[in-house]
Amino acid sequence: MSYEAEISRSNPTAFLFLIDQSGSMADLAGNLMISKAQFVANALNRVVMNLISRSSKAEGVRDYFDLGVIGYGGEGIENPLGGAFASNVFNEISLFEKFPVAIEDRITKSVDNQGRTMRQKTKFPVWFVPSAKGNTPMKEAIKVAAVELAHWCDDHPQSYPPTVLHVTDGASSDGDPEGVARQMCQIGTEDGEVLLFNLLTSDDDSKSIKFPYTDTQISDSNGKCLFRMSSPLPNGVSLAAREKGYSISDGSRGFFYNVEPIEIVDFFDIGTRASSSSMMLR
Repeated sequence: MSYEAEISRSNPTAFLFLIDQSGSMADLAGNLMISKAQFVANALNRVVMNLISRSSKAEGVRDYFDLGVIGYGGEGIENPLGGAFASNVFNEISLFEKFPVAIEDRITKSVDNQGRTMRQKTKFPVWFVPSAKGNTPMKEAIKVAAVELAHWCDDHPQSYPPTVLHVTDGASSDGDPEGVARQMCQIGTEDGEVLLFNLLTSDDDSKSIKFPYTDTQISDSNGKCLFRMSSPLPNGVSLAAREKGYSISDGSRGFFYNVEPIEIVDFFDIGTRASSSSMMLR
């Protein structure tokens, strides 16, 4: 394991969001009055905003990151981003800053110094819109992702390897995805192999598990499969998880099991902390 390459404009890294858009994602997200699909969209749009902020310098946005999204569901496997992003899966972060698909008015809440709840209208840029229909062709989606990742790694041989952040609420409908996931994670750069982090969101009352190092507490075969598919955490991601209060052990993997949709926010934030404190962005 290496995962120590400096992230810079000449050697960026990449994040690929692999999103379940099957019909069950239309169900409500826990106690929230929005669908799981909408919650995932909100979280994904917010992490794009955060990555733009991390890349912003006095002269503008520097292209430290390439981002891509692959959705899978009733419409098959697709790049769900429109506009300037439709022709390529991976796009530079500066393109996201220039071309949000839409700007929405959102109401945010905050608490003032006297403990009063304040409501404020804010502008919220949108790149990814929710969709939920049909089956769950996870296996084919991973195959498509592997092709895109291979091209990216060929073009960036010295870069910190890409990270795939996969969110689903169910099992694959087109066969066992473990073999193709293993093949995908053999793709890489000189600095290491592709990282695959998985999140399974569920309304099940059984225990939720984050960053496990073993599957002994995972009760179902789908969860065990996703655990085996998940990559061990490199040092930089382990540090980010510990800073957020998670318990990390030797061999902990990038897997959230049976979690509420609200935890997708942490999953995305930690998963995109590719660079450790020793890596300087230039």
